Amino acid sequence: MAAPDVSRRAVLRAGLRLGILAAPLGLAACVTATDAPLPTKAPPRLSPADAQRYGALEDKGIPIPGVDPDDLAPRNVRQLVQDPTGQQPGTLVVDAKNRFLYLVQENGRALRYGVGVGKEGLEFSGTAAVGYKREWPSWRPTDAMIAREPERYRPWAGGMAGGAQNPLGARALYLFKDGKDTLYRIHGTNEPWTIGEAVSSGCIRMMNQDVIDLYRRVPDGAKVVVVQG
Repeated sequence: MAAPDVSRRAVLRAGLRLGILAAPLGLAACVTATDAPLPTKAPPRLSPADAQRYGALEDKGIPIPGVDPDDLAPRNVRQLVQDPTGQQPGTLVVDAKNRFLYLVQENGRALRYGVGVGKEGLEFSGTAAVGYKREWPSWRPTDAMIAREPERYRPWAGGMAGGAQNPLGARALYLFKDGKDTLYRIHGTNEPWTIGEAVSSGCIRMMNQDVIDLYRRVPDGAKVVVVQG
């Protein structure tokens, strides 16, 4: 969940595509962590409405950049689909294999969002609940992260305030199981090009435009099912 500044965006993207960024990161880090190159995406074919939906906006006084069309594969665009989950309306279902999050609706429908998920060995699986939600959440690296990479993480030992550079993005939903924090989150990201990939250290990341939409639809206590297979 390191907080890359804007100037590193192009370098990070290039590193991901070449498969050269592979650092062991903490479970609750929610940062990019992959040792496989990202596939080359076909040119996007987005409707004007979709292009506008993922355009730049301001939220709580904080500017959110528009998603680069080259980073927005059509399959990852928010859309209403037939519900493949069989869960009750109001349930969140994360299909980690296919990189989708479903919010189950009435009448056999579901809202589908593209997501990024944890790389192999760092994923959560099973049933949880939304313990609580936060707008523009703060973030602090774990003690293990600070001990492992002190130069990188010690500056943030006191925490990072929410904002455009915070790796949790515009919103976060905190997943609890049996009343205990799982340390997994559904959250926004300032790396939208990672949506549709298995690159995080366990958390479920969404484009900021999508996590804002999801946040207002989902109450505390909502059921969350994460399926890895």
